Amino acid sequence: MKHRITLVPGDGIGPDVALSAKRCVEATGVSIQWDIKDAGSEQIEKYGTPLPDEVIESIKETKIALKGPIETPVGHGFRSVNVALRQILNLYACVRPCKTYPGVRSRYSNIDITIIRENTEDLYAGIELEKGKDATLKLIDFIEKHTDKKILKDSGISIKPISVHATQKIVQFAFDYAIKNKRKKVTAVHKANIMKFSDGLFLQTAKEVATKYTNIPFENRIVDNMCMQLVSKPELYDVLVLPNLYGDIISDLCAGLVGGLGVAPGANIGDGIAVFEATHGSAPKYKGLNKVNPTAMILSAVMMLRYIKENECAQKLENAVAVTIKENKFVTYDLKPEDKIKEAVGTKEMTDEIIRNIKHS
Repeated sequence: MKHRITLVPGDGIGPDVALSAKRCVEATGVSIQWDIKDAGSEQIEKYGTPLPDEVIESIKETKIALKGPIETPVGHGFRSVNVALRQILNLYACVRPCKTYPGVRSRYSNIDITIIRENTEDLYAGIELEKGKDATLKLIDFIEKHTDKKILKDSGISIKPISVHATQKIVQFAFDYAIKNKRKKVTAVHKANIMKFSDGLFLQTAKEVATKYTNIPFENRIVDNMCMQLVSKPELYDVLVLPNLYGDIISDLCAGLVGGLGVAPGANIGDGIAVFEATHGSAPKYKGLNKVNPTAMILSAVMMLRYIKENECAQKLENAVAVTIKENKFVTYDLKPEDKIKEAVGTKEMTDEIIRNIKHS
């Protein structure tokens, strides 16, 4: 079966790692018709936006995209190109697997945690009021009138909405993910002890959803305690489900546990539509230097292959990545021991080795 997939190379190092992932996917033998669409800073002059309509339309048509990093322009346009893409396509679930691979420089081993982050609400909903504006002052007056709280007049305000509807969807997604991927436990992360009407609602709703999944153990953790637990005993955790901001922070914490963003894949998934992308940035200073680690992008492609039910090809590719990293001969500088960094290879050469290991598997 031939799959039609949108490929968005992105900018900075995006085209380098996206090409690596494309080559690796094709080497598994899966049949894909790529619809290649450009996005990023170079498109602003042509389209007036880093995210042209044709990119959105292609993803809506194919329902699946493999996307390289995109730099968000400073000072104008989107607050974040990635956030805009998630909002436009209603990609409500961010999935961030964090798994240790032997050979990666890390203080930990045998970690396999997946973060499921709600994408549409919380402080990232973008409801902000600027200091001194008329609407801001009116809101401050309203709050002071209807509560016993006082807010300084020179405050900026961000509003944190958390709904039953969105929480139900993300917690159900987390449990369904756990079942499909044979995971052992779901942990909801919150600050309900302080924010009783937002995080408290998240926790209450999560508990209600959990009653429908009696075959999967469920627990909850306060977010600051969760950070401590992850650093001290990460082996106790499996699938974490979180509101938007905590999910953003803890997904990077967990990436740090397994060796950094260079080995951290990701996906943003909605109802019948999904975008797979590395979780690191576009690192424009390394553009075209054939230096950066392509692993996160390639592992994102592994997630994509599993999503389209090409499980054999996905496993073949993940195994090839794992072997390449473990052998540690043809890997980029960040995967080499510090005393052997001079022996590192480039992006293309590491990709070549992964492809050799695919063919030898």
